[in-house]
Amino acid sequence: MTLYLRHYWKDERLAFPSRNNQSRTFDSRLVKKIWVPDVFFVHSKRSFIHDTTMENIMLRVYPDGKILYSVRVTVTALCSMDFSSFPLDTQNCSLELESYAYNENDLMLYWKNGNDSLRTDEIVLSQFFIEHFQASSGLAFYSSTGWYNRLFITFILRRHIFFFMLQTYFPTMLMVVLSWVSFWIDRRAVPARVSLGITTVLTMSTIITGVSASMPQVSYVKAVDIYLWTSFLFVFLSVIEYAAVNYCTTLEEMRKMKRGKVSTAQGGRGIIIATSAHCNLVCFLINFSLVCSVGVYGQKYLAGFIFI
Repeated sequence: MTLYLRHYWKDERLAFPSRNNQSRTFDSRLVKKIWVPDVFFVHSKRSFIHDTTMENIMLRVYPDGKILYSVRVTVTALCSMDFSSFPLDTQNCSLELESYAYNENDLMLYWKNGNDSLRTDEIVLSQFFIEHFQASSGLAFYSSTGWYNRLFITFILRRHIFFFMLQTYFPTMLMVVLSWVSFWIDRRAVPARVSLGITTVLTMSTIITGVSASMPQVSYVKAVDIYLWTSFLFVFLSVIEYAAVNYCTTLEEMRKMKRGKVSTAQGGRGIIIATSAHCNLVCFLINFSLVCSVGVYGQKYLAGFIFI
Protein backbone atom coordinates (compact mmCIF):
# COMPACT_ATOMS: atom_id res chain seq x y z
CA MET A 1 0.00 0.00 0.00
CA THR A 2 1.30 3.47 -0.93
CA LEU A 3 0.28 6.30 1.37
CA TYR A 4 1.14 9.80 2.47
CA LEU A 5 2.15 9.74 6.12
CA ARG A 6 1.86 13.19 7.71
CA HIS A 7 3.19 14.03 11.18
CA TYR A 8 2.24 17.10 13.19
CA TRP A 9 4.11 18.33 16.26
CA LYS A 10 5.40 21.53 17.81
CA ASP A 11 9.04 22.40 18.38
CA GLU A 12 9.46 25.88 19.84
CA ARG A 13 13.13 25.84 18.97
CA LEU A 14 12.16 26.22 15.31
CA ALA A 15 9.83 29.20 15.86
CA PHE A 16 10.69 32.32 13.90
CA PRO A 17 9.22 35.83 13.61
CA SER A 18 6.97 36.51 10.63
CA ARG A 19 4.90 39.57 9.77
CA ASN A 20 2.48 37.83 7.44
CA ASN A 21 2.40 34.52 9.42
CA GLN A 22 3.50 32.49 6.40
CA SER A 23 5.15 29.08 6.75
CA ARG A 24 8.39 27.97 5.24
CA THR A 25 8.79 24.73 3.29
CA PHE A 26 11.93 22.61 3.12
CA ASP A 27 13.02 19.37 1.53
CA SER A 28 14.70 16.29 2.97
CA ARG A 29 18.04 18.03 3.55
CA LEU A 30 16.75 19.85 6.64
CA VAL A 31 15.13 16.71 8.07
CA LYS A 32 18.55 15.29 8.87
CA LYS A 33 19.39 18.34 10.99
CA ILE A 34 16.33 18.51 13.24
CA TRP A 35 14.40 16.11 15.47
CA VAL A 36 11.65 14.08 13.79
CA PRO A 37 9.52 11.24 15.23
CA ASP A 38 11.01 7.79 14.59
CA VAL A 39 7.70 6.17 13.61
CA PHE A 40 7.81 2.76 11.96
CA PHE A 41 5.23 0.21 10.76
CA VAL A 42 4.84 -2.73 13.08
CA HIS A 43 4.71 -6.15 11.32
CA SER A 44 5.95 -4.56 8.11
CA LYS A 45 7.57 -7.02 5.74
CA ARG A 46 8.96 -4.29 3.49
CA SER A 47 8.63 -0.50 3.36
CA PHE A 48 10.50 2.32 1.62
CA ILE A 49 10.31 6.04 0.95
CA HIS A 50 9.98 7.01 -2.71
CA ASP A 51 12.99 8.82 -4.08
CA THR A 52 12.18 9.65 -7.70
CA THR A 53 13.45 12.15 -8.66
CA MET A 54 14.24 13.32 -5.14
CA GLU A 55 13.22 11.87 -1.82
CA ASN A 56 9.48 12.41 -1.43
CA ILE A 57 9.79 14.24 1.87
CA MET A 58 8.32 17.62 2.72
CA LEU A 59 8.92 19.67 5.88
CA ARG A 60 6.82 22.75 6.57
CA VAL A 61 7.61 25.00 9.55
CA TYR A 62 5.16 27.59 10.88
CA PRO A 63 6.15 30.78 12.76
CA ASP A 64 4.88 29.47 16.13
CA GLY A 65 7.06 26.35 15.85
CA LYS A 66 4.39 23.94 14.56
CA ILE A 67 5.73 21.46 12.01
CA LEU A 68 4.18 19.41 9.27
CA TYR A 69 6.31 16.47 8.13
CA SER A 70 4.98 14.53 5.12
CA VAL A 71 6.43 11.35 3.62
CA ARG A 72 5.31 9.26 0.64
CA VAL A 73 5.93 5.66 1.60
CA THR A 74 5.02 2.21 0.29
CA VAL A 75 4.35 -0.49 2.87
CA THR A 76 3.97 -4.23 2.49
CA ALA A 77 2.43 -5.30 5.79
CA LEU A 78 1.53 -8.63 7.30
CA CYS A 79 -2.16 -9.56 7.38
CA SER A 80 -3.40 -12.86 8.78
CA MET A 81 -6.18 -13.96 6.45
CA ASP A 82 -8.76 -16.69 6.72
CA PHE A 83 -9.45 -18.32 3.33
CA SER A 84 -12.23 -20.67 4.47
CA SER A 85 -14.82 -18.72 2.44
CA PHE A 86 -12.53 -17.82 -0.47
CA PRO A 87 -13.37 -16.16 -2.87
CA LEU A 88 -16.46 -14.92 -1.00
CA ASP A 89 -14.38 -13.90 1.99
CA THR A 90 -14.04 -10.72 4.02
CA GLN A 91 -10.68 -9.96 5.58
CA ASN A 92 -9.78 -7.84 8.59
CA CYS A 93 -6.34 -6.24 8.19
CA SER A 94 -4.59 -3.46 10.04
CA LEU A 95 -1.61 -1.13 9.85
CA GLU A 96 0.12 -0.36 13.13
CA LEU A 97 2.44 2.60 13.75
CA GLU A 98 4.73 2.97 16.72
CA SER A 99 7.80 4.88 17.86
CA TYR A 100 10.89 2.73 17.79
CA ALA A 101 12.95 4.43 20.55
CA TYR A 102 10.61 6.64 22.58
CA ASN A 103 8.21 5.05 25.04
CA GLU A 104 5.00 6.59 26.37
CA ASN A 105 6.91 8.78 28.81
CA ASP A 106 8.89 10.41 26.00
CA LEU A 107 6.49 10.49 23.05
CA MET A 108 2.71 10.38 22.77
CA LEU A 109 1.08 9.41 19.46
CA TYR A 110 -2.55 10.13 18.61
CA TRP A 111 -4.73 10.74 15.57
CA LYS A 112 -5.22 14.43 14.94
CA ASN A 113 -8.84 14.18 13.71
CA GLY A 114 -9.85 10.60 14.50
CA ASN A 115 -11.33 8.77 11.50
CA ASP A 116 -11.21 12.02 9.53
CA SER A 117 -7.43 11.71 9.63
CA LEU A 118 -7.74 8.93 7.06
CA ARG A 119 -8.80 9.38 3.46
CA THR A 120 -9.46 6.21 1.48
CA ASP A 121 -11.44 7.67 -1.41
CA GLU A 122 -8.57 7.29 -3.85
CA ILE A 123 -7.43 3.85 -2.71
CA VAL A 124 -8.04 1.24 -5.44
CA LEU A 125 -7.14 -2.40 -4.80
CA SER A 126 -7.08 -5.06 -7.51
CA GLN A 127 -8.83 -7.81 -5.53
CA PHE A 128 -10.54 -5.96 -2.68
CA PHE A 129 -12.61 -2.93 -1.95
CA ILE A 130 -12.54 -1.23 1.44
CA GLU A 131 -15.85 -1.88 3.14
CA HIS A 132 -15.01 -0.07 6.36
CA PHE A 133 -12.00 1.45 8.12
CA GLN A 134 -11.35 2.74 11.60
CA ALA A 135 -8.55 4.65 13.31
CA SER A 136 -7.74 3.83 16.94
CA SER A 137 -4.87 4.00 19.40
CA GLY A 138 -3.53 1.87 22.23
CA LEU A 139 -0.48 0.73 24.11
CA ALA A 140 2.04 -1.99 23.41
CA PHE A 141 4.18 -3.54 26.11
CA TYR A 142 7.72 -4.88 25.75
CA SER A 143 9.25 -6.58 28.75
CA SER A 144 12.69 -5.04 28.24
CA THR A 145 11.75 -1.44 27.37
CA GLY A 146 8.24 -0.80 28.72
CA TRP A 147 5.06 0.67 27.26
CA TYR A 148 4.79 2.39 23.88
CA ASN A 149 2.00 4.33 22.20
CA ARG A 150 0.67 2.56 19.12
CA LEU A 151 -1.70 3.76 16.40
CA PHE A 152 -3.99 1.34 14.54
CA ILE A 153 -5.65 1.58 11.13
CA THR A 154 -8.14 -1.27 10.76
CA PHE A 155 -9.50 -2.13 7.31
CA ILE A 156 -12.37 -4.47 6.52
CA LEU A 157 -11.74 -5.71 2.99
CA ARG A 158 -14.26 -7.52 0.81
CA ARG A 159 -12.94 -9.45 -2.16
CA HIS A 160 -14.08 -8.69 -5.71
CA ILE A 161 -15.88 -11.78 -7.06
CA PHE A 162 -16.11 -10.84 -10.76
CA PHE A 163 -12.52 -11.87 -11.54
CA PHE A 164 -13.06 -15.36 -10.11
CA MET A 165 -16.40 -15.70 -11.88
CA LEU A 166 -14.62 -15.18 -15.21
CA GLN A 167 -11.52 -17.23 -14.46
CA THR A 168 -12.91 -20.10 -12.38
CA TYR A 169 -16.69 -20.38 -11.99
CA PHE A 170 -17.88 -19.85 -15.59
CA PRO A 171 -15.27 -22.19 -17.18
CA THR A 172 -16.04 -24.85 -14.60
CA MET A 173 -19.78 -24.64 -15.22
CA LEU A 174 -19.20 -24.89 -18.97
CA MET A 175 -17.06 -28.01 -18.51
CA VAL A 176 -19.79 -29.69 -16.46
CA VAL A 177 -22.45 -28.85 -19.06
CA LEU A 178 -20.12 -30.02 -21.84
CA SER A 179 -19.65 -33.37 -20.11
CA TRP A 180 -23.44 -33.81 -20.15
CA VAL A 181 -23.48 -33.45 -23.96
CA SER A 182 -22.19 -37.02 -24.17
CA PHE A 183 -25.58 -38.23 -22.88
CA TRP A 184 -27.13 -37.21 -26.24
CA ILE A 185 -24.46 -38.92 -28.35
CA ASP A 186 -25.19 -42.43 -29.64
CA ARG A 187 -23.86 -44.99 -27.20
CA ARG A 188 -22.27 -46.92 -30.07
CA ALA A 189 -20.09 -43.87 -30.96
CA VAL A 190 -17.29 -44.94 -28.63
CA PRO A 191 -14.48 -42.62 -29.91
CA ALA A 192 -16.66 -39.50 -29.71
CA ARG A 193 -17.91 -40.11 -26.18
CA VAL A 194 -14.58 -41.26 -24.77
CA SER A 195 -12.64 -38.32 -26.24
CA LEU A 196 -15.25 -35.84 -24.95
CA GLY A 197 -15.14 -37.34 -21.45
CA ILE A 198 -11.34 -37.40 -21.22
CA THR A 199 -11.09 -33.81 -22.53
CA THR A 200 -13.45 -32.45 -19.87
CA VAL A 201 -11.67 -34.37 -17.10
CA LEU A 202 -8.25 -33.01 -18.15
CA THR A 203 -9.62 -29.46 -18.44
CA MET A 204 -11.06 -29.63 -14.94
CA SER A 205 -7.72 -30.90 -13.65
CA THR A 206 -5.96 -27.92 -15.26
CA ILE A 207 -8.40 -25.44 -13.69
CA ILE A 208 -7.95 -26.98 -10.23
CA THR A 209 -4.16 -26.93 -10.57
CA GLY A 210 -4.15 -23.28 -11.67
CA VAL A 211 -6.33 -22.14 -8.77
CA SER A 212 -4.26 -24.09 -6.25
CA ALA A 213 -1.00 -22.63 -7.58
CA SER A 214 -2.25 -19.05 -7.15
CA MET A 215 -3.43 -19.59 -3.59
CA PRO A 216 -1.45 -19.69 -0.33
CA GLN A 217 -0.72 -23.21 0.84
CA VAL A 218 -3.17 -23.71 3.71
CA SER A 219 -4.10 -26.93 5.48
CA TYR A 220 -7.88 -26.42 5.54
CA VAL A 221 -10.55 -26.69 2.88
CA LYS A 222 -11.62 -23.52 1.06
CA ALA A 223 -15.03 -22.80 -0.45
CA VAL A 224 -13.57 -22.78 -3.96
CA ASP A 225 -12.09 -26.24 -3.33
CA ILE A 226 -15.52 -27.66 -2.53
CA TYR A 227 -16.97 -26.12 -5.70
CA LEU A 228 -14.14 -27.29 -7.97
CA TRP A 229 -13.99 -30.84 -6.65
CA THR A 230 -17.78 -31.20 -6.77
CA SER A 231 -17.71 -30.08 -10.41
CA PHE A 232 -14.84 -32.48 -11.08
CA LEU A 233 -16.92 -35.29 -9.55
CA PHE A 234 -19.82 -34.55 -11.94
CA VAL A 235 -17.45 -34.63 -14.93
CA PHE A 236 -15.78 -37.83 -13.76
CA LEU A 237 -19.12 -39.55 -13.13
CA SER A 238 -20.21 -38.77 -16.70
CA VAL A 239 -17.23 -40.83 -17.92
CA ILE A 240 -18.06 -43.64 -15.49
CA GLU A 241 -21.68 -43.51 -16.68
CA TYR A 242 -20.65 -44.17 -20.28
CA ALA A 243 -18.37 -47.01 -19.20
CA ALA A 244 -21.33 -48.61 -17.41
CA VAL A 245 -23.63 -48.04 -20.41
CA ASN A 246 -21.09 -49.54 -22.80
CA TYR A 247 -20.64 -52.56 -20.55
CA CYS A 248 -24.40 -53.13 -20.26
CA THR A 249 -24.79 -52.75 -24.04
CA THR A 250 -22.13 -55.38 -24.65
CA LEU A 251 -23.86 -57.81 -22.27
CA GLU A 252 -27.21 -57.20 -23.95
CA GLU A 253 -25.78 -57.88 -27.41
CA MET A 254 -24.15 -61.10 -26.20
CA ARG A 255 -27.47 -62.30 -24.77
CA LYS A 256 -29.23 -61.59 -28.08
CA MET A 257 -26.57 -63.56 -29.99
CA LYS A 258 -26.96 -66.51 -27.63
CA ARG A 259 -30.76 -66.47 -27.96
CA GLY A 260 -30.43 -66.33 -31.78
CA LYS A 261 -28.13 -69.40 -31.86
CA VAL A 262 -30.47 -71.37 -29.61
CA SER A 263 -33.54 -70.58 -31.73
CA THR A 264 -31.70 -71.57 -34.94
CA ALA A 265 -30.60 -74.93 -33.50
CA GLN A 266 -34.16 -75.75 -32.37
CA GLY A 267 -35.77 -74.92 -35.75
CA GLY A 268 -36.60 -77.33 -38.55
CA ARG A 269 -34.11 -75.74 -40.94
CA GLY A 270 -30.52 -74.62 -40.57
CA ILE A 271 -27.22 -74.20 -42.30
CA ILE A 272 -23.91 -75.73 -41.27
CA ILE A 273 -20.80 -74.56 -43.08
CA ALA A 274 -17.45 -76.27 -42.64
CA THR A 275 -14.39 -74.91 -44.41
CA SER A 276 -10.87 -76.28 -44.63
CA ALA A 277 -7.83 -75.60 -46.77
CA HIS A 278 -8.79 -78.34 -49.28
CA CYS A 279 -12.51 -78.86 -48.84
CA ASN A 280 -15.63 -76.72 -48.35
CA LEU A 281 -18.64 -78.67 -47.16
CA VAL A 282 -22.04 -77.02 -47.39
CA CYS A 283 -24.81 -78.88 -45.67
CA PHE A 284 -28.46 -77.95 -46.05
CA LEU A 285 -30.84 -79.65 -43.68
CA ILE A 286 -34.30 -79.80 -45.20
CA ASN A 287 -36.95 -82.22 -43.85
CA PHE A 288 -34.33 -84.95 -43.18
CA SER A 289 -33.75 -85.97 -46.91
CA LEU A 290 -30.25 -86.56 -48.33
CA VAL A 291 -28.85 -85.58 -51.70
CA CYS A 292 -25.13 -85.44 -52.27
CA SER A 293 -23.33 -83.65 -55.01
CA VAL A 294 -19.64 -83.18 -55.41
CA GLY A 295 -17.95 -80.56 -57.62
CA VAL A 296 -14.29 -80.02 -58.30
CA TYR A 297 -12.98 -76.45 -58.44
CA GLY A 298 -9.25 -76.35 -59.05
CA GLN A 299 -7.60 -78.07 -56.10
CA LYS A 300 -10.52 -77.51 -53.69
CA TYR A 301 -13.55 -79.73 -53.16
CA LEU A 302 -17.12 -78.74 -52.37
CA ALA A 303 -19.50 -81.29 -51.00
CA GLY A 304 -23.11 -80.41 -50.25
CA PHE A 305 -25.35 -82.68 -48.22
CA ILE A 306 -29.06 -82.09 -48.56
CA PHE A 307 -31.33 -83.96 -46.17
CA ILE A 308 -34.91 -84.53 -47.52
